[in-house]
Parts: sequence; C-alpha cells; structure tokens
Amino acid sequence: MTPHSSPSPSSGPSRRSLLASTAVAAAAVAGGAPLLAACGGDARPRRKDGTTSGKEAAGILPAYVPQTVVEPDIPPRNGSSAGFTAAVTAAALKTSVPSKLGRGGTVRVMAPLWGSPPKSGNPWYTAMNDAIGVRVEWQNQDGNTYDEKLGAVLASSDIPDVVVVPGWNLTGKIPSAVNAKFADLGPYLSGDRVKDYPNLAAVPTDAWQRALFGGALRGIPMPASYVTNIAPFYRRDVFARRGWTAPRSPEEFLAWAKEATDAKGKVWACDDMKWTAFNAFGVLPGSDKALWWNMADGRLVNRVETPEYLEALEWTRKLYAAGVVHPDAFAQNQGDSGNRFTAGQVLVYNNDLSHWYSKTAEQAAQNPEFRIAAMDIFGPGGADPELYAQQPANIFTFVSAKAPEAVVRDFLAVANFCAAPYGTKERVLTDYGVEGTHFTYRDGLPVKNDTGLNQVTSAFDLTGDPAPYIAHPDHPDITRAQVEWQQRMGAFTSKTSFYGLTVTEPSQWTNLADGFEQLEDDVVRGRKKVGDVQQAVSDWRSRGGDKLRDWYRRLLDETGSAAG
Repeated sequence: MTPHSSPSPSSGPSRRSLLASTAVAAAAVAGGAPLLAACGGDARPRRKDGTTSGKEAAGILPAYVPQTVVEPDIPPRNGSSAGFTAAVTAAALKTSVPSKLGRGGTVRVMAPLWGSPPKSGNPWYTAMNDAIGVRVEWQNQDGNTYDEKLGAVLASSDIPDVVVVPGWNLTGKIPSAVNAKFADLGPYLSGDRVKDYPNLAAVPTDAWQRALFGGALRGIPMPASYVTNIAPFYRRDVFARRGWTAPRSPEEFLAWAKEATDAKGKVWACDDMKWTAFNAFGVLPGSDKALWWNMADGRLVNRVETPEYLEALEWTRKLYAAGVVHPDAFAQNQGDSGNRFTAGQVLVYNNDLSHWYSKTAEQAAQNPEFRIAAMDIFGPGGADPELYAQQPANIFTFVSAKAPEAVVRDFLAVANFCAAPYGTKERVLTDYGVEGTHFTYRDGLPVKNDTGLNQVTSAFDLTGDPAPYIAHPDHPDITRAQVEWQQRMGAFTSKTSFYGLTVTEPSQWTNLADGFEQLEDDVVRGRKKVGDVQQAVSDWRSRGGDKLRDWYRRLLDETGSAAG
C-alpha cells in the first residue's frame, strides 16, 4: 500500500506508514504466501469461486467523481500517488463533509490494531463520533494475531456490525465467510448512488473493483498505488563520499558490490535483494496469487514457469556467493535490515517506499549527515525494467449481512468521513485528533503530544481512505522524490491479466504453491540449486498447476480482464 505518512516526525508514525512498513509490506512482497485463498468449488468458475469483471462488474461498481476540494502539488501520473509538499494551516483547511451524514445510531466495528488500544470514551473517539453523527464502539484486536480472532468471529453467529479484513488474512475459510456473512453494498453505492457519499465517490474505480466478492460489492477498499512499493534504497551520503554512482544494471550492481564490501570493517554492500531482483528481471508479482498469472504469446503462464524467475534467483544467488550480502541476511530473522542500513553495516537494502521518509525522520537528530535515496529499478544489461502492477487495494471493510439499513448508512457515513482528502478538517481530525488536546501546530505542521500518540490510532482510518497520496510538508523534497520515483517506475509498469480482480481459487489448489517462497530463500543462499526450482515447477504442474491454469483461462475467457 502506498503510504500517506505523517506530516511531522514528531507526530509519530501514522497508520498508513506503520502498515506499509510492516504487515502490508510483508504481504505485498511475499514470494509464495497465499494472499487470496479458496472457498471451495469444482474446476468451473462459479459465483463462490472466481471473480467478477467486465459488463457484470460495470453494473455494480460505483461511479467515479474525483474530489477537487484540495488540489495536490504533484498530480498523480503513471499510477503514482498524488503528492502534497506544503503544510496546510488550520485557517486554510477545507471541508469535504459539510453536514453530518450519520443518523445518530451505534455501529460496532472490529479492526486490527498494532499497539495498545485507547480507552473507550476518550476525547478523540468522542470528537470523531460527534463530527460524523455516529457512535462507534470499537472492538480492536491485536493485529499480529488478527487472523485467529477473525476466523473465530466469522465462524460464530455473533458478528460485529462492521469488520475490517486485511488482504493477507483472506486465507482458509475466510473468503467463503466474506461471501456468506457480509452485506451487498451495491444498493447504497453502485452507480450514482455513491454520490450521496462524495469522498467515497472519489475512490478510484480500480480499488472498488477489488472490493467485489462473490459477485457483489461487499467491501469498502483502502486504495493504493499500483506501482511497486518496494524500492532499492542506498546510502546517498556514503555514495557521495566515495564517489560512487548508483548502479544501472544487475551486472553493474554486482561489480560495485564487490568493490564496496569490506567484511573486516563490517560493511557489506547490501542486504537480501531478492525483492529487487524480481522487479529487475521482470518477474510477475508474488503479492497476490491471481497476479502470478498472465497471458504471454497466447498462453497463460505462471510466474514460477518463466525464465525471468530463474534469472532473478540466480542473480541473487551470485550476490550471496560473492560475500557481498550481510551475514545476518543469510541467517534470516537476525535483526532488522533497516537498522543495519542506518548503522552503515549495509549500503543498500530494499523495503517499502515509506522508508524514504521514516528513515530520514528517524536519523535527523542522531545522524545529521545521513541521506537515503532510492535507485531506479534497472533491467538486465541496463535496459529499461519490465515492471508489473500491484493490486490497487489490499485492505477491506465489510458490513454484516444482518445489519439493518440504518446501521449500514451510519457506517457509510463513517467511511465517507474517514475517506476525506489531505488538506481537510476531516483528515486532520482523523489523523491527529483535536487541536490543543491531541496536537498543536508547530511551524504550520500538526504535531501530536503524548495524549495524541496514545489515543489517536489507526482505528477510524481503517474504515475508509482517499485515493493514494504522499504528504511530508516537513520534508517536501522527499515527498517529491517518492512521487517522482513512482512516476518513473510507473512508466515501465503494465497491468497483467488479473490485475484489479479479487479471485477466489477452488479449494483443492489453494496451497499448491506454498513451498516456493522457502525454496527461493534456500536457492539464493546456496542451500539448494536452481535445478531444484525447475523440479518443483514440474511437480507443481503435475499436482494441479496445469489444471489450475485451465481454470484461470476459462475464468479469463468468461469474465474478461479488468486491466485497462
């Protein structure tokens, strides 16, 4: 997910930057982790397994009406986020929700939360409820074990009015529960109906497409840029001091890495670079199993069958074999790559794009000379990269099928308020709380105090979100750098056959590819050979991969692609 980060390092990480740098980043790049699992069914695409696109989806999707209350400093282009470089003073804040849409009811919401939940009835909850006209009762759950709680709740008869479901939790029986136990929001949002909720109407259509489950519009999506969110970061300060320029090909990178590594001095060129390798060699995305497939020369191929997949693994293996990768990366689960980077133990690492800002803010006081930048992704031989679009939404909020219309409309009022764009009063209240109680303005920037840090969490923000944007008024140079990096990479990004679709695979093939991520890690570290991958692909095909291919091909023939 593209982060919409906190405008001030003193304000602490926002929900967007937190999720982007932890769970979302992990889900977005997991080479073999199942993101969307099956809910059963035979080998024919049906309503409970399959997807919805084309003409059928067109009759379900909400109309798109861009929100123009605040214009970005850097308009989105090539799939990028919008960019806001300037602080918005309290007097200049706009209003995107001129009147309360809530009808005064109570809505119970279950959502993941990373950190300690604030006490009920705190001033932020009260202010949000008053502004929206709805009393929200939070049932926050530990985000690290949310899948366990989610499964138990959805298996019971007592489901909260509203439930937030991250895409990485759509595993096992949860997708079938989504189809069976959550409401069709089409009667409230399809077509022009969404215009009753202007901020939701400004959510991009691609994101809404992802919220189609079981042939109906069941979710409120959290929009994201489709440009890859994994960037190869480098220590710009060290590069400048050593007279290095950023490598522009895999070959240049390996040669530079050998020169830069000083194991005796405890400096290694890089951390594990597998994620960047997949991008550099044009491997289909691993973030969503539907994105593993794409039409090529009239045939549907899977990412693990492609020569690019093997080439990426082989290049990463060469880095390890040359001794240019930090030993803790070889050991895995030993420390944090970002900490090794800021400590100067590694000079390049790959992670979520939000690290550009978060590492700068983190190091500002303790290491004023620290500079971070992101290399443009390169292709083999210095050619332009061939990149593929990520899914445009990966977190969804659902309403119980048992909820009466009054509760549904009250929740939509909450979602509409929380989807307010940057530069509005609603956005500031959602992200920072009440001025004087939770934050104060410092040099035109809202900065949270201790009360704000303890009480203003990700809770409300998970229920609705605007089109993706990046805003760092305290570091406008980083805002511009992030957005322009996305725009440059977006120019080389294409949408694959199942882009934008939420696909539920038949249950017999759900875990078919689960072993590939571990195999990748073993191969690049020299514990196994590239030939072992080829054998694993052969086994995958015979155990059901070819049948799954046929299923996806029929699905594509019958429903069509959503990629424009």
